[in-house]
Amino acid sequence: MTREEFDVYCGGLKAATHVIQWGNASVWKIGGKIFAIYPKWGKGEHEKLSFKCSDLTYTILCEQPHIIPAPYLARAKWVQIDAEKAMSDEAIEDYINAAYTIITGKLTKILRKELGIAD
Repeated sequence: MTREEFDVYCGGLKAATHVIQWGNASVWKIGGKIFAIYPKWGKGEHEKLSFKCSDLTYTILCEQPHIIPAPYLARAKWVQIDAEKAMSDEAIEDYINAAYTIITGKLTKILRKELGIAD
């Protein structure tokens, strides 16, 4: 998944917002909380992206090739994947959607209602 494809997918999630932070990272948020990041750091490095996971998903994914605990975010159960080799675009989309759902669930009911994503 390219950064452009990542941005298009995340942009299609209801009430998701986008900012460029930490140099040139594409950061996607819901209610001000981050659910996925696509950094663009270093020369010649493969493109990588990170997203929030459930505890079980984090454990399982970190055992897979080309997937590591996300730098600086691992204690919060985030993974970083090599976007070229780790998994299909469809699987990445599924995990991004799950990350969005996890973060949305942590928002207050009032904020979810304001964002139009209330249960």
